[in-house]
Amino acid sequence: MENSNQRPVGQLEGKVLVHSLSDADRVAFYKKTYGHVAGGVLVFILFEWMLLQSETIVNFAMSMTQGWRWLIMLGGFMFITNYAEGMALKTEDKNKQYLAYGLYILAEAFIFVPLLYIAINFLEDGGKILNQAAIVTLSLFTGLSAVVFVTKKDFSFLKTGLTIGFFIAIGLIIAGTLFGFNLGLWFSVAMCLLAGGSILYQTSNLIHKYSEDDYIPASLGLFASLMLLFWYVLQIFMSRD
Repeated sequence: MENSNQRPVGQLEGKVLVHSLSDADRVAFYKKTYGHVAGGVLVFILFEWMLLQSETIVNFAMSMTQGWRWLIMLGGFMFITNYAEGMALKTEDKNKQYLAYGLYILAEAFIFVPLLYIAINFLEDGGKILNQAAIVTLSLFTGLSAVVFVTKKDFSFLKTGLTIGFFIAIGLIIAGTLFGFNLGLWFSVAMCLLAGGSILYQTSNLIHKYSEDDYIPASLGLFASLMLLFWYVLQIFMSRD
């Protein structure tokens, strides 16, 4: 029996979905979303620079990478980022959405402190490695996004696989921390593939799942996938030094 509450195709809670908009309105939405992703990257760089200037913050962040403390730091990061994502998706208040996005960026900047501090201060040509990792990350992000826009394929089917993959990854990280084994290069490669799948999924959502007013939650999802990819691409480059 047909559900009388079923929403018309192309609408969500009375809002028009992006794929149902005119070409001009779709382009405007994409520009807003990717503009916010670029803005998020710039704010991340600013936050990172500020955090790295504080010896207290750097020492604290480095101390949290030791043993079980890393699990506490990782758990705190997951709690804050999940809270921020939930806030951005559940509210239509743009101020609260921007607050959620800023909180997410700050959490990303903090968890990157140990990795970037090591790359900059302890690796030969650390700056060059950072630049190379950033270029590769942006190239992969652009290429994967282009695949979705060119094919217009709905990659929502990836959700189950990504969820399972992330739970397996978290389990391996916990096991590696508790039992003291290094997950190694191939784990980073696998996580890059997982991040790539996440970019396909988030870009697909941008086209098929969001309404025209959801450019902030959409940009947050893309930013999260971009930073996950950058983390593991940088790990791969650092392992070669």
